[in-house]
Amino acid sequence: MENWNSANHFIFFGRSGEITKNQPEEQEIAILCLHLLQNCLVYMNTLKIQHLLKEKSWRETMTPEDFRALSPLIYSHINPYGEFNVDLTQRLAL
Repeated sequence: MENWNSANHFIFFGRSGEITKNQPEEQEIAILCLHLLQNCLVYMNTLKIQHLLKEKSWRETMTPEDFRALSPLIYSHINPYGEFNVDLTQRLAL
């Protein structure tokens, strides 16, 4: 449960993670969007873990404890601010 709340806090970082609207409909939309994002995160991580475990070398190095500790609710590889590729050899088209 703590991991779930931690992931919620990570995803819902705007406005200090607080729901600022007082209308119940707006609050419900914010929470539903948060759950949708977290479910997408878990789904993508599950696909990545399955892809990784198809490789024999990874399966052989993992112990039973490693398999028990697997969880798709990870987010340390996610950049919540996006990715900005900067090519300093190109001028901006201003």
